[in-house]
Amino acid sequence: MRTRHLFLAIGLAAIWGFNFVVMEVGLRHFPPLFYVALRFALAAFPALLFVGGPGVPWKRVFVAGATLGVGQYSLLLLGMRAGMPAGLSSLVVQVQAVFTVILAVVLLKERITVRRITGMGVAFAGLALIAAELSGGPIGAFLLVVGSALCWGAGNIAIRKAAPPSSLRFMVWMSAVAAVPMMGLSLLVEGVPRLEFSVEGTLSVLYVALISTLGGFGIWGFLLQRYDASIVAPYALLVPIFGMSSAALVLGEPISPAQLAAGALILSGVLYAGTRPRRAIRTIQASPLHANDEARKNESRATEMI
Repeated sequence: MRTRHLFLAIGLAAIWGFNFVVMEVGLRHFPPLFYVALRFALAAFPALLFVGGPGVPWKRVFVAGATLGVGQYSLLLLGMRAGMPAGLSSLVVQVQAVFTVILAVVLLKERITVRRITGMGVAFAGLALIAAELSGGPIGAFLLVVGSALCWGAGNIAIRKAAPPSSLRFMVWMSAVAAVPMMGLSLLVEGVPRLEFSVEGTLSVLYVALISTLGGFGIWGFLLQRYDASIVAPYALLVPIFGMSSAALVLGEPISPAQLAAGALILSGVLYAGTRPRRAIRTIQASPLHANDEARKNESRATEMI
């Protein structure tokens, strides 16, 4: 991965890491399914009036909307409402990298190198160390977040297969496709919401809609267009580092030395898996005889030119 794309992937992880804190705050003001519906409605309207069509077959848009939109975020928010804390959710949902790699191998026939396997192994050792330091939430809430990760992995494959010419246009239309069923599902399950204006709630929706959804998945799609899904997906393992650190700063969740060590493992593993080794430059030291031969050749060429 190129250096500028590497920093882009790390910056995206920071945006998505802080997103868990923002969603935790948003759940204080909105029911989870309605919150997801607001997120995608704001991300889609009025942007879809200006961006043009998605540029890919509509079935690709619907698949991405069903997986990344309806599936991922509804399950994630329901899990957080059911008891999964923001920091732990940012950790558990990163098993999407495993689901993405598995689905990429099965559906896209992508090749997994030893370097990627090793890097992901180091990163997941860090995740395991963090998990050992945290108290688990209710089993139902945990499974909801794992289901969210599975939907995210499937969505990564959907974006990869769609290969949209414009990531922004694709995400706008995907958000519109997701917003409609989410609103209906919210009305069916949660009933008519009681809307009360609050600055905190409004800023939360704006962040998750415009920065995390449009900006974040626009960048994510941009990277997936240029690299194998099995290369891009491991960078999402950086999200728990930013998620847990921001949760500690904003929500007061403690960070232990073991968690800091785990963060170092995750960072090093992701960087190792996502970059290619530099080719060694082979230098051949010429013997005096070879050096003299080369000098004579150069002298001969210079004489011919004269």
